[in-house]
Amino acid sequence: MTPIGDVTTYNNFYEFGTDKSDPARNAHSLVTSPWTVEVGGEVAKPRSFSIEEIMRLAPLEERIYRHRCVEAWSIVVPWIGYPLARLLEAVEPTPKARFVAFESLYDRKQMPLGRRAGIPLPYVEGLRLDEAMHPLALLTVGMYGQTLPKQDGAPVRMVIPWKYGFKSIKSIVRIRLVETMPPTTWNLANAREYGFYSNVNPEVDHPRWSQATERRLGEFFRRKTLMFNGHAAEVSGLYAGMDLRKNF
Repeated sequence: MTPIGDVTTYNNFYEFGTDKSDPARNAHSLVTSPWTVEVGGEVAKPRSFSIEEIMRLAPLEERIYRHRCVEAWSIVVPWIGYPLARLLEAVEPTPKARFVAFESLYDRKQMPLGRRAGIPLPYVEGLRLDEAMHPLALLTVGMYGQTLPKQDGAPVRMVIPWKYGFKSIKSIVRIRLVETMPPTTWNLANAREYGFYSNVNPEVDHPRWSQATERRLGEFFRRKTLMFNGHAAEVSGLYAGMDLRKNF
């Protein structure tokens, strides 16, 4: 596993600055209690969940996942949470629900550096419903045996281990089930470079660098990147028949 000191000081969280060390210095301003997550859209039982309710909704478990950034670096983290499916089942998606849209907190008072982020805020992300219901998609409230640090997406975030890290949205305040593919922040910023799916794929390079290898934090030599970040056996069926170069 990657040392916790590396995982808490090398972050992408543009609301708190664009340098990797900025979130650790600046995220202390994030107020994480009280915290609620609104879940609605195409559901039979829309509701707001407090962070305490989220933590009690299903048994928490520790999962050690590789986390692969689109920038070609990676970490290995023991996350704590439970499948997002448990939360979605509680609100009962309607037959019209085909996608899940997520939104992060954006409060200019708490996040004054957000105005320099260079990307549209609030940060938004999305998944197909079948991706969101996959048991590997983890609604995450902790890591390394403790609650999430603020710079790592406290108090609740997603961890989707077969996708590039920017899909694992942090500090979630809103989840909506929708009929059509929702907008996502990096796709809005540069659609040529960041697709909706953003599955880890060593055979499809970023326009500006190779995705064939990665630098694991704390290691000298580069590693080969694995298809779906090593989860091909579990998730490749989600994309059967799809052209993964076109649907990147």
